[in-house]
Amino acid sequence: MSSAGKPDYKIRCGQCEQQIRPIWTMQAIRCPCCHNIIPITRMQPANQDNSPTGAGSLSGSAGNRQSLRFESFYNRVRVKISGAGSYCSDLSSHSRSSSKGLSGDMKMPESRLRKRAVLCGVTYRKRKYKLKGTLNDVKAMKQLLMERFGFVEESIRILTEEEKDQRRIPTKKNIQEALDWLVQDSWSGDSLVFYFSGHGLRVPENTEGDELDGFDETICPVDFTKEGMILDDEINSRIVRPLKEGVTLHAIVDSCHSGTILDLPNVYDYKLGKWSDNRPPSGATKGTMGGLAISLSACADAEIAADTSALTGKIVSGAMSGAMTYSFVDAVRKNPAGLTYGKLVRSMHEVIEEANKSNCLNSSFLSRIFHAKLLQEPVLSSSEIFDVNSKKFEL
Repeated sequence: MSSAGKPDYKIRCGQCEQQIRPIWTMQAIRCPCCHNIIPITRMQPANQDNSPTGAGSLSGSAGNRQSLRFESFYNRVRVKISGAGSYCSDLSSHSRSSSKGLSGDMKMPESRLRKRAVLCGVTYRKRKYKLKGTLNDVKAMKQLLMERFGFVEESIRILTEEEKDQRRIPTKKNIQEALDWLVQDSWSGDSLVFYFSGHGLRVPENTEGDELDGFDETICPVDFTKEGMILDDEINSRIVRPLKEGVTLHAIVDSCHSGTILDLPNVYDYKLGKWSDNRPPSGATKGTMGGLAISLSACADAEIAADTSALTGKIVSGAMSGAMTYSFVDAVRKNPAGLTYGKLVRSMHEVIEEANKSNCLNSSFLSRIFHAKLLQEPVLSSSEIFDVNSKKFEL
């Protein structure tokens, strides 16, 4: 018997067979080993065995039958009180105080917010490759989410090197935990946003046949030289594949080589006005569990993104910003109603093309490192094909 007075049973992940102690007040948990989403079925009557059913199975001693009966009775009473035919997500004060999350105390108000965002800006302070505009990018995105799309401050998790809380520094570990937090406990109707402003790189693919171009795209945490980069495969596994039906994720990534950073199966060709197939030759599944994932990236996989004052200087003299972030925020603010994905992408392209014509996006450091012309074209990709000229953009 656990300290909370509930049977000390475990459930088994149907994907990797890992045994996990469940949180009985939750409807599902994520396996810490393989990230599989495991629905939590309430306790069965004591005369039934605990053979595996569905994604998870119960395991425990036969000596807890009385506790099982009590748990079953407890569930029936709660269903009648709530007037629902299934387990109600509203918890008693006792359940809230005694239950634990995947790491630490579970905070119900935060986990039940219908809109949630992770905003990550990495400056790489005191490094030769430092960026000056990422903090401004995060501030601009936070302001846009709150003023235009109704996000509340409690629903936005910010990771920058300016944060006092060490858990909010954009290290690899902290970014991984933030990605898990973003999709945890999400249900139909939820809107999720992942924003990243920082460096991105390309590396030879880990798995042969996993990428059309033979390269994995990455984002670079502040400690990437020590802990490593976060690959597109991992980002897909953490925030794309777990998306349930009715949940929408938008990833807005302002970094180099970010075109297919979510490994989504469909990429929109802006010049041809149609979708192209980005499914891996290996046939690996890169889609969702029924939800919708959409990505807006700074540039194609082979292109470089700029950190510049050319655009923001129109408003604040000398203020740095990612060119993609500025063009995105500018397009959304200039179209308060009826903005479609097609119009959004067109507006972003127009702003950056104008800057390219005037040579505003030139960066001597990036040119030396990558020996490439700084010509970036924002990229739209999605887990599903849709009409970009009729589908309204909403976060």
